Amino acid sequence: MKKIFFLSLCLLIFSSITHSQQARRNPNWKPSIIPEPYSMQIGKGYLKLPYYLNIISPSNKEVRQIADQLASTLQNMANAVKVKEGTTPGNKTILLSLVNDPSIKPNGYRLQITATGISIKANEPAGIFYGVQTLLQLFPDEVEELRERKSPIEWEIPILTIEDHPRFGWRGLMLDVSRHFFTVKEVKAFIDQMVKYKFNLLHLHLTDDQGWRIEIKSLPKLTEVGAWRVERTGTFGNFPKPQPGEKASYGGFYTHDDIRDLVRYAGERFVNILPEIDVPGHSLAALAAYPELSCTPGDYYVSPGDRFMIWPGGGQHFYGTLDNTICPANEKAYEYLDKIFTEVASLFPFGYIHMGGDETARNFWEKSEQIKALMQKENLKDLDEVQSYFVRRVEKIINSKGKKMIGWDEILQGGLAPNAAVMSWRGMKGGIEAATQGHEVVMSPTDFSYFDYMQGDASIEPPVYASLRLKKVFRFEPVPAGVNASLIKGGQANLWTEQVTNTRHLQYMIWPRAFAMAEALWTAKEKRDSSETGWNYFVKKVEDHFDRFDNAKVKYARSLYDPIVQVSKKDSSTYFLNLSTEVSGLSIHYSFDNSFPDQYYPKYQNALLIPNEAANLKMITYRDNETVGRLMTIPVADLKKRAK
Repeated sequence: MKKIFFLSLCLLIFSSITHSQQARRNPNWKPSIIPEPYSMQIGKGYLKLPYYLNIISPSNKEVRQIADQLASTLQNMANAVKVKEGTTPGNKTILLSLVNDPSIKPNGYRLQITATGISIKANEPAGIFYGVQTLLQLFPDEVEELRERKSPIEWEIPILTIEDHPRFGWRGLMLDVSRHFFTVKEVKAFIDQMVKYKFNLLHLHLTDDQGWRIEIKSLPKLTEVGAWRVERTGTFGNFPKPQPGEKASYGGFYTHDDIRDLVRYAGERFVNILPEIDVPGHSLAALAAYPELSCTPGDYYVSPGDRFMIWPGGGQHFYGTLDNTICPANEKAYEYLDKIFTEVASLFPFGYIHMGGDETARNFWEKSEQIKALMQKENLKDLDEVQSYFVRRVEKIINSKGKKMIGWDEILQGGLAPNAAVMSWRGMKGGIEAATQGHEVVMSPTDFSYFDYMQGDASIEPPVYASLRLKKVFRFEPVPAGVNASLIKGGQANLWTEQVTNTRHLQYMIWPRAFAMAEALWTAKEKRDSSETGWNYFVKKVEDHFDRFDNAKVKYARSLYDPIVQVSKKDSSTYFLNLSTEVSGLSIHYSFDNSFPDQYYPKYQNALLIPNEAANLKMITYRDNETVGRLMTIPVADLKKRAK
């Protein structure tokens, strides 16, 4: 009996030493903190915290709230945690301190872990909050678990000192809740995930052709009609439009109380919410509710994802087969917008409101007698100036509510409104132009920040028209050469949700690319440019955080392990295959005979001649004889179509 008891005790002790803590026994181990701190000095040894842990907090309400959040998180490890008010540390406690220290930069913090305890100092509560997010990344991965543990985890964290502060004040993620509606609970979960990596701006794309998502009490049909559409399942853009008598049952919207709840929740985590009301284009949902706002008489509906916009390509402007724009020549439109922005401004305390302004299809404006009359009356020489006229009037409305207007870079066309800020999405060009004119800019270019794009090869990713790999996001530099850096407020990544119908897929599209965006927006440029914090080091951190996400049951993409495929053509019957990987140290194994390759199959080393008789290429990646990538199958016919 004693032997059984002793064996059980040994197993219990062993199980309390977590996988992540075993890794720390490696003398070359370094904490995987995302985003990378400004300065980190690693000492010798570890601090072992007691089972009964006290968090000491000053009487400041915001800091006490942070302390309570920290205590709640640490209690997931089945240890006893209490928050006590005070300013002096006890033995092996966590001390949160507000100080007046000029050496700590705005929103920065100083985190010190010694053999006697933990201290986080900052000049403001936001700095304390960010210091806590870093501290949590130093705890074992099990701190992320959502289940209740029956046995405690050994608390062991490295002795170190971190001095840290953000590079930019605008560190954003945009969530499109129009194309697919996400509940208040789901948006809160999104906030919880983003703040762990020090994002502080949630851009909510609240209105579009597929749904109006915010209650406007003075215009009730915006949600009674505009928030609902017929349901479709499949590939967005290929759906049929609503059929006669078909009920609009799919959708939802946020009430005023919902918005207040989200704003409060975000504020407690030092996140501002930027509301976007996208006008004059992308307005089918609004026109379905109030068709009188259009220049073009007709029957309007909330789009379920049908293709009513045409992109010819070749640099040509797109056009609509249905007029989805609010009419700039309609005075009633400005009366309605005044009502909308009055209510929006009252709900969101953030100092900016986004008015969209992008992708305005103007082929209906060209034929509109109202537009022609407006151009003559206001001496507008082209449709760019018509849009500029609209944007300037919207800016006056937004300014009258005590807010500053920001819009996508199309608002530059025809002349930028005098006080507007620009969110540059069509590359960096619009941001450079706006900054040259002295306007504030948020950089959000498609080629670095569009997280609706595929993360890997089109053969295995959900189909979208473009790709954006993790390594490309990692290279994002928000401040172009020669631009006044003080006008670049920061940047953000955007998740458009035409193809994103649920939170699991939302997570898959955001992570790990948001890790790279977090580093671009928080970490100092000179730190990111250092060889010590280059791509390979970043990948190592990403993989460590995959373990944390596994514990948190958060989904992420493993596309960085999948081969990058390039095909070249010598002549009509000779094609060569070139394979590479984003991550070093991987081996690619392949087959052309329809069998399933493993680590014993041929290993890719040099360009391959594609056999003329082969029907499919199959590939998989390994590291140290363990599968890390996904099995990829690409028809040879598709490979040949890719040939350059």
